[in-house]
Amino acid sequence: MSSTPGLIGRLSPKLTNPQRKTLRGLGHDLNPVVLVGQRGISENLLENVEQALLDHELIKVKVHDPDIIDEVATRIHETTGAQLAQKIGKVLLFFRAHPKEPVIKL
Repeated sequence: MSSTPGLIGRLSPKLTNPQRKTLRGLGHDLNPVVLVGQRGISENLLENVEQALLDHELIKVKVHDPDIIDEVATRIHETTGAQLAQKIGKVLLFFRAHPKEPVIKL
C-alpha cells in the first residue's frame, strides 16, 4: 500500500474528503505553475509557490525527481501552510484560500 493517503492526510488536516474531491475536480484541467527541477527545493522556488497560491489559490506543482516528491510536498506545506489535496505521479495539487478575497469556497 502506498504512503500517499498518509501523506495527504498529514499535509491537509483542514480538508475533509469531500473538499479534497471538489479540489481534485477543480484542479483536473490546471497546468503546473511551478516546476521543481533537478536542483530540488530552493528559497526562490518556495517564493514562487507562495506567489502562485496568492494568485490562484489552487495550484499544481510538478516535481522532476519522483524520489523527492514527498519531501517537496512536506516543505511546501510547512513553508506556506497550503493543504495538499492530491498527489498523482509527479504532480502535487495544493490549495490555500486567499487571505482577504477567497475565490474557491469549500
